[in-house]
Order: sequence, then C-alpha cells, then structure tokens
Amino acid sequence: MTEHLDVATLQRRLAEFAAARNWQPYHTPKNLATALSVEASELVEIFQWLTPEESARVMADPDSAHRVTDEVADVLAYLLQLCEVLGVDPLSALDAKIDRNERRFPVPEEGAGDAPKGGPGNGGGVGT
Repeated sequence: MTEHLDVATLQRRLAEFAAARNWQPYHTPKNLATALSVEASELVEIFQWLTPEESARVMADPDSAHRVTDEVADVLAYLLQLCEVLGVDPLSALDAKIDRNERRFPVPEEGAGDAPKGGPGNGGGVGT
C-alpha cells in the first residue's frame, strides 16, 4: 500500500475489509472491545515469563519481533474499529487524556524526591 498512512485511512481500509466480507453485523462495540482485549492478552502472553531484561530485547529476535508486530497490529486494528463504531476520534481522545494527566500529575519540583504515587507502573501513565 503506497497510500499515506493516517488514522482515517486505516479506519477506511478496515471498514472496507469488513464490508467486503459482510462482517459489519458482528462489529458491535461489545464484540470489538472483547476482541481488543483478547488481542492485547496475546501481546501480553509474549512477555509473560520474560525477565525485564529479556523483554527489553524482544525485538532483537526476528521471530519474536514478528509476533510482537502482528499482535500490536491486531490491537490497533480492533481499537481503530471500536473508535469508528463509537464515533471516537482516537487522536483527540489521547490528546485530551494527556492534557488531563499533565494537570493530574504535575512535574515534581527539582529535588522533590521520588516520582509521585501513580507514576509509571502504578496507574499514573497516559493510560490511566
């Protein structure tokens, strides 16, 4: 595909793919959210028993890199389809979430000590 890649283009391609196979009746918010969860779990499964050091090197192995890339694509595909069905602009939603988190978790003053509760790994990241 030589077309410029952006969210709208990918969402259109996914919708055309589903329409050509008459899959739209199955693309309900519930089904898409469930499929998204399953695909995210398949991504987690790749890392499940790796040490932190091994997980940092996962892309160095071509087989693992291929699996990670495929699962990331699956997660993104279902997320974009869910956003399309619900009328959510994913980039605007993420931008607004980052804005909220910047207010919620201000940058600590220099010398203020450790990261505040809720920092990375404790529910304070962008994904909170």
